[in-house]
Amino acid sequence: MRFHREHHPMHEARMRGFGFPPIPPGPHGHERGHGGPWGGRGRGRGRRPNVRGAVLALLTERPMHGYEMIQEIDSRTGGAWRPSPGSIYPTLQLLEDEGVIVASTEESGGGRKRFTVTEVGQAEATEAAQTPPWADVAQGTVSSWHDIRDSGAQAMNALRQVMMNGTDDQRERAAQVLDETRRKLYAILAESE
Repeated sequence: MRFHREHHPMHEARMRGFGFPPIPPGPHGHERGHGGPWGGRGRGRGRRPNVRGAVLALLTERPMHGYEMIQEIDSRTGGAWRPSPGSIYPTLQLLEDEGVIVASTEESGGGRKRFTVTEVGQAEATEAAQTPPWADVAQGTVSSWHDIRDSGAQAMNALRQVMMNGTDDQRERAAQVLDETRRKLYAILAESE
């Protein structure tokens, strides 16, 4: 059964000015719904980021707590990789259990644990710092990720203009373009399944 366009929820959403959903700033599908080179439905197809290596590389620079590490990796990849607490904190616990890092609790920082590389972990950390995992992510995905985000933002601006200034016929044609674009995007995902 085909719904009349005016009663379809997507049509109503587009009429209110919501076109494309915002592109999330990170690549892990399990992290707040992020898509990207390792996220969403494509997760597991390519090489996954080395969280352990990233943590150790960061700790060669200075002691940090987990949230700082998440922010640093996100910043250094331009938003292409923002590891979740669910990947950072178990990695920190494992490294601590192995004696590779040690934690000290900050009195002034609300009781947060700040981690430092131990003598046992120094060699592994130094090696990780020579080719930090975020460098591969930054080189391979940041520009394309930002290109896609920019293209989506530009398309959204064009859609707003049509919705605000276009005729009924132009708005209807814009809705058809969006439907076709949505189908084509899903077809791209289906190619690699």
